[in-house]
Amino acid sequence: MLIDRCTIFVRSGKGGHGCVSMRREKFVPKGGPDGGDGGSGGDVILVGDDSLSTLLPLTPRPHYRAESGKHGKGKSMIGADGDDRIVKIPVGTLVFDEDGELVVDIDTNGQRFVAARGGAGGLGNEHFKSATNQAPREATPGGDWEERTLRLELKLIADVGFIGMPNAGKSTLLASVSRARPKVADYPFTTLSPNLGIAELQGRDERRLVMADIPGLIEGAAEGAGLGHEFLRHIERTKVLVHLLDVEPIDGTDPVSNYKAIRAELTDYGEGLGEKAEIVAINKLDLVPDDERDARLAEIGAALRAAGATNAPIALSAVTGDGTRALLEACWAAVDDRDTSGWRTAD
Repeated sequence: MLIDRCTIFVRSGKGGHGCVSMRREKFVPKGGPDGGDGGSGGDVILVGDDSLSTLLPLTPRPHYRAESGKHGKGKSMIGADGDDRIVKIPVGTLVFDEDGELVVDIDTNGQRFVAARGGAGGLGNEHFKSATNQAPREATPGGDWEERTLRLELKLIADVGFIGMPNAGKSTLLASVSRARPKVADYPFTTLSPNLGIAELQGRDERRLVMADIPGLIEGAAEGAGLGHEFLRHIERTKVLVHLLDVEPIDGTDPVSNYKAIRAELTDYGEGLGEKAEIVAINKLDLVPDDERDARLAEIGAALRAAGATNAPIALSAVTGDGTRALLEACWAAVDDRDTSGWRTAD
């Protein structure tokens, strides 16, 4: 289950108090101060972990506290530092404070951010001795903890994002090119949350693409219609968009008008979505009779060029797998910043 928003409470550890102690040993009646310092409190540290893809593990236990430092002791013994509390979060998580201000963007694996810093250890009385005060009776307390409430928001990091109208076949395509197993059905809005999959391309080199299947968009998504904001933000970090069109939409609409509607939503949403590299793919080719395919694809291709599409669409069938190899190669070329002018519609 993809949970992409949650709120957590973090509190660091308090610093240990400094100790007031006088050295008292046989034959050393006036040994002077020997109170040790307190240990520092532990930090609460957020760490990016690319093995996680959801904030679900944080929701049952939203409170994270680090250990406090131990108090100093006599004989100049320093208190032990408190253990840090490590909180692993998915790569791609934005961290906001209570006022809604962005604190940090965890966008790389292993990235660390100290969300709450532990209190400093107090000083023992041996720090306060002087020529005029040889038996000080003072020490400082440990520093206080820090506590804060943080709001986490996950934006998926993927190479390729699938976009399109509901029931365009995005989930079927993801299942066809990867080992992901999203829910697939023959009705709109089957996908209610984004799904991730990894596609492996054939060849001498090991090539992998991380792909995100975004729930279907509808007109008005940029203003939040159909939870548009919830889904559009997940493709902000993708490098290329695969705009999937149903060659024969079940609602009787035209594929090109659907293309225009989605493009308008991307532009209205902003955040650079309208300028992202795009690959247009025409899906469900198996539904068109063989003797009508060429004419149908030529008709749609001409209309797409008139609508602003810059590359020839790639025809495919996610069910049979026809054309999916060409799509993956085009995605790799776009992600790898190669020349894409030679894309073709067949394997």
